[in-house]
Amino acid sequence: MKRQLCAGMGFLALLAGLGLGSAWLDRQAALEAAPTGAVQAPRFEVDPLWPKPLPNKWILGQTIGVSVDAQDHVWVIHRAGSLEPGEVHATTNPPTAQCCAPAAPILEFDSAGTLIGHFGGPGQGYDWPDSNHGITVDYKGNVWIGGNGRGSAPAAARGTAAAGQNRQVEEGQTGSTQSFNDNMVLKITQDGKFLMQIGKPRSSKGSNDIANLRLPAKTFVDKESNELYVADGYGNHRVIVFDAETGKYKRHWGAYGNKPDDVDLGRYDPKAPPAQQFRNPVHCADLSVDRLLYVCDRVNDRIQVFKPDGTFVKEAFFNKETLGSGSTWDVAFSRDPKQTYLYLADGENDKVHVILRDTLELLTSFGEGGRQPGEFYGVHSLATDSKGNIYTTETYRGQRVQKFTYKGLAPVTKKDQGVVWPARPRS
Repeated sequence: MKRQLCAGMGFLALLAGLGLGSAWLDRQAALEAAPTGAVQAPRFEVDPLWPKPLPNKWILGQTIGVSVDAQDHVWVIHRAGSLEPGEVHATTNPPTAQCCAPAAPILEFDSAGTLIGHFGGPGQGYDWPDSNHGITVDYKGNVWIGGNGRGSAPAAARGTAAAGQNRQVEEGQTGSTQSFNDNMVLKITQDGKFLMQIGKPRSSKGSNDIANLRLPAKTFVDKESNELYVADGYGNHRVIVFDAETGKYKRHWGAYGNKPDDVDLGRYDPKAPPAQQFRNPVHCADLSVDRLLYVCDRVNDRIQVFKPDGTFVKEAFFNKETLGSGSTWDVAFSRDPKQTYLYLADGENDKVHVILRDTLELLTSFGEGGRQPGEFYGVHSLATDSKGNIYTTETYRGQRVQKFTYKGLAPVTKKDQGVVWPARPRS
């Protein structure tokens, strides 16, 4: 036994000497500290110094999308026109004060948090959303965006405060809204060149229209089939799939794989039987490595899981008593090969939930309402990088992006971790 112990310690010393042992030692320590049978979950710490300050006196408005590309660059989209007049004094003519100006709608950060690219806004040959919503960088490096702008009048009648100068938009149900301007998604290169538009403004005929969307929330491109999945959305009640190269329609479905309809279901009642259709908004649609599609039925407080052909697999509710804008806003997968964990943004309760993906069991949560690092005000979207770090964006007056550094696996000791502030270094 003593000889085995010495050999084991020698092996650990060799790993540490090669600079390879630190992460392994952390994982082993967590395992050894765990009681027999204890549940493990990823743990995180907020990085209060990420990202670095923006140049040009720029500030963010409602920040409603985040994606990470193959280079671990972080892409963010926000609504410039959601800023209050007092936040953009530098844009008046003449300027009324030195600060500030809206940042470009789409921003690219490197992994260190430095802004390295930006573009976006109205242009020739395409219809920029009245209210930006969601961003995805696909496996080829193309950038996809949607929009949930209702519009109250034709763009020309609204003058310069129209497309690209988005007003504050309610993130909940559309209710009796009859105006649906943003009926399209855009495909763009990483330097801002327009590639393709699916759908046309103010053209939707409802949840079974195969040519147009209606306030699409988020997209995902499947590398295996090169198909575009759209969570559609704030106006429609469905997932719809297109060819990501040609824009050709493939298929669509509603909750439980049903044919969608646009019957007003009224307000969500957590005591009622589960709704047989999605409520607005259908807020995310993300495909896992084992080819299961996770769909956020936000106001119904549930995630539904489907096969790529629309076959219903299962569902789970999270914070089922949540009213208002609902609890299931966006999902992202852990970066281990099996994508063991599912992360869920809950913008009404201002938390990120850590879920065991195969069973949809809620393991633990972090975050709480507030404006300090590690807190949230309307946590809206999230994404993970190759190292397992999580990036979140916040809508309403949250108006920011945050990074949560992956710190390995640890036993679940708290169902609600609160603010995951960095541990103080040992003296």
